[in-house]
Amino acid sequence: MKGIVSQSIKEVLQSLVDDGLVQTDKIGSSNFFWSFPSQQGTTIQARLNALKETHKNHQIQILELRSAISVEESARLESEARSVALAKLSNLRRELDTQEAELNAYGDSNPAKVDELKRAVFLAKEAALRWTDNYGTLAGHFTRQNGVALQDVRKYLEIGEDYEDIC
Repeated sequence: MKGIVSQSIKEVLQSLVDDGLVQTDKIGSSNFFWSFPSQQGTTIQARLNALKETHKNHQIQILELRSAISVEESARLESEARSVALAKLSNLRRELDTQEAELNAYGDSNPAKVDELKRAVFLAKEAALRWTDNYGTLAGHFTRQNGVALQDVRKYLEIGEDYEDIC
């Protein structure tokens, strides 16, 4: 009567339901929609309380971890053996970094990269076999079912005369 399309009302109501601003319920064959002004405030307050509780728990965990760190630091007494072990660890880490840099410098000779390349080649070969088999099946189907010559199928699929099966 007023020029409002009922579908646009449904779309607007559905977007409000999706945003959580309007609630809906199906009673019998009818859909009922409602919104209480205090409901959004209650929802926000509940989320705020949950976040405050989470923040409080995280603060407690931080304090516990800081105390555990201080206990562990006080338990570690500076000794000659510990100093030697830390120096050795530092040297081994530097050596590991230099060896990784050297390994990266060789690039294509890296065993991990070679293995990855071998896998890629294997997958590419399997895919090529699969597609050539698909082509053979397709060409056979057209030649049997439709009486089309193989040269016509090749011409339509733009496959040159130099095509060869990989098998």
